[in-house]
Amino acid sequence: MIEEGKKIILFDGVCNLCNSAINFIIQRDKKSIFRYASLQSEMGRKLITERKIDTSKLDSILLIDPKVAYYYKSTAALQIAKQLSGLYPLLSVFLIFPTFFRDWIYNIIAKNRYKWFGKKESCMIPTPELKSLFIDQ
Repeated sequence: MIEEGKKIILFDGVCNLCNSAINFIIQRDKKSIFRYASLQSEMGRKLITERKIDTSKLDSILLIDPKVAYYYKSTAALQIAKQLSGLYPLLSVFLIFPTFFRDWIYNIIAKNRYKWFGKKESCMIPTPELKSLFIDQ
């Protein structure tokens, strides 16, 4: 079940970098804006299908804002940063750069994420205290 007013982050559940990023976001999401699901989960696939999202544009992160639309790649990362506590919202200044440039950098990291950070055999299982934040459980 998706709570009203929450934004959904779909992520690569077997990617160590992506799992670390989700833990990082959870720690800094002081307003509890985000809910999470892996791209590989039934809920992740359902959300992608319902919105007719071109999966060729996806590789590690997708932000679904039910009131707006969805964001992927560098735009998703920067839109997420805008909502975090601390100085992270300042990163949104990079939205002034053209998407093709931001995504070029993003794609380099995404393409090499398994080689640089490793990969799990299965999707992460949230701890009991975090389980309510994951919509694919």
